[in-house]
Amino acid sequence: MKAFKGFCKDLTCRGFQFSETAVNQTEKADCAKNGFHCAENPLDCFNYYSNWRNSVYYEVDAFGDLDEDAVDSKISCTEMRLIRRLSLEQMLFEAAVYMVEHPKRLCNYRVSQETGTASDGFGIVRGKNPRAAGKTGEVLLILKEEQDSPDIEEIALIKIDGKRYHPGRFYNAYGKYEGKRQV
Repeated sequence: MKAFKGFCKDLTCRGFQFSETAVNQTEKADCAKNGFHCAENPLDCFNYYSNWRNSVYYEVDAFGDLDEDAVDSKISCTEMRLIRRLSLEQMLFEAAVYMVEHPKRLCNYRVSQETGTASDGFGIVRGKNPRAAGKTGEVLLILKEEQDSPDIEEIALIKIDGKRYHPGRFYNAYGKYEGKRQV
């Protein structure tokens, strides 16, 4: 099963040293107690490894015995293969893919509705007329929904670079300037 996982920079999680080249194995999978935890929604990784500057994130293959709970999209498994390491921009892209594939699922708490500003390096805004702003170096993910449904019709992934995209300005899902605001 395709999922996403956060780690400490040394590829440890809760004292277990993960391998990038082998299948990682453990005995039991119980979401509340044990197993290798990962998430179907990439944004849920930030619930557990919120400091992305001091963490690393991977797309993983979760298999063996699987267990889920109703807290978020967290999964526990007994076998896990690390597929590829993801940058912040790649994590946000994968989050966009997840929201497109599952438009009716509850949004992660990091997703603002209609208007938002980046904090801690990134911002995600979703809605009928979404707009987002950030500071230099921050990344914005903007998802425009169809007018009559929660399906996503347009996506922008913007890095505030000070050249094409400027700090303190709101941008829409087409990457167009929507108005200035101090951030």
